[in-house]
Amino acid sequence: MRLVFMGTPEFSVPSLERLIASQHQVVAVYTQPDRPAGRGRNLVSSPVKTAAARHGLQVVQPPTLKSAEAVAQLADFRPDVVVVAAFGQILPQSVLEIPPYGCVNVHPSLLPKFRGASPVASAILSGEEITGVTIMLQEAGLDTGPVLARAAISISPHDNTGSLTGKLSLISVYLLQEALGGWLRGEIVPRPQNEAEATYYAQLTKEEGEIDWQLPAVEIWLRVRAFNPWPGCYTTWRGKQLKIIEAVVLPEKGRKAGEVVALPGGEAEMCIGTGDGMLGVRRVQLEGRRVMTSAEFLRGQRDFVGAVLPG
Repeated sequence: MRLVFMGTPEFSVPSLERLIASQHQVVAVYTQPDRPAGRGRNLVSSPVKTAAARHGLQVVQPPTLKSAEAVAQLADFRPDVVVVAAFGQILPQSVLEIPPYGCVNVHPSLLPKFRGASPVASAILSGEEITGVTIMLQEAGLDTGPVLARAAISISPHDNTGSLTGKLSLISVYLLQEALGGWLRGEIVPRPQNEAEATYYAQLTKEEGEIDWQLPAVEIWLRVRAFNPWPGCYTTWRGKQLKIIEAVVLPEKGRKAGEVVALPGGEAEMCIGTGDGMLGVRRVQLEGRRVMTSAEFLRGQRDFVGAVLPG
């Protein structure tokens, strides 16, 4: 089969690598245009572009697939199937109609739950204990297409969005191989999603990472995990952003929201009062500094204990 792959982040790379090693012919790789990054704002290639270039594959980076030129260029590749894994653009109907076997999408949630742009973070934020990967046929709607295969995994209390995305990326490799083969051989009948169970979540924003200490400790803990690595869960200390990198919920009570307390030798070296319970803080990162344990941070910020953080 002639195959076009569409993907952008690190999550997509293992699936691309497996397809390259398969019996199919990857005729082109589509990824998002290079973006400025870092202090120098230099253009940086996506992980998928880097992987494709390593294998000498043709890379296409259209700003949009809605133009007639972009549609014609894709059609010229004569793909039998298009595989999409976190590409970052919604495919128009004109693109969906090109490959005879459709566009097969890799989505990191158990659809129809957590449709949209932030399925992994949303699963953690919602307190889910199980999530997974769905392989589906793409439609014009947002993650609404019929399902070819699913695989579920447990969410560890230690998982954040970064670690859980890595686990789902590896699972997707094997699930995609199985589902794509079955679909191309005519062995799988796509199953429609149950719209009554559908949930939608939008792209995360940087502002969502700011901590409201009036929230319960459990909810803040979920946010710390869900917003790691981006946008980060943060508060303010002396005019600088202070990210909470790793935290735990503690049973202690009796402190005002935002009040910092030292816990030498405890499960966390410091804790912060919330609207319900205490948030134990294990690792932090002050703006412009490296990530450090709470014990290291307290040694350099001795007046932090007893402070009341805003929010």
